[in-house]
Amino acid sequence: MTTRRVHMPLTGTCLCGAVQYEASTEPLFSSHCYCADCQKETGGGHLTIAAVPDASVKISGATSTFTKLGGSGQPTERTFCPKCGSTIFSRPSAMAGVTMLRAGTLNNPSRIAPSMSIYTSRAQPWDQPSANIPGFLESPSRPKEI
Repeated sequence: MTTRRVHMPLTGTCLCGAVQYEASTEPLFSSHCYCADCQKETGGGHLTIAAVPDASVKISGATSTFTKLGGSGQPTERTFCPKCGSTIFSRPSAMAGVTMLRAGTLNNPSRIAPSMSIYTSRAQPWDQPSANIPGFLESPSRPKEI
């Protein structure tokens, strides 16, 4: 007899609840990012994401989007609630077809277990990456520059 794992969608909201989302698949991966943009976005030392296929995500509520070149040199769209300002997800052009959900917006963030840290060369002395998961000085998809 085999045990069948029951999949539960990932659900979440912005701070005020005006934007809600559901991702119908398990994350492709999850990670901590220590790049300067993620530090500015969070107001902290890093950002934690759960990456899911774009097609699996359903959003309800009005959103706004801010686009800026990311560490890859390609545009990254960050989508947020225009009412409370919470960033809900991003879609980096360098990873077409992938939505990076903000782990802190999940209704059950404990379901996320980051498998790596990226841009660790930019980590602040007061927020160092965990030694328990692989770390990359830059992004693992491009050559290390340091």
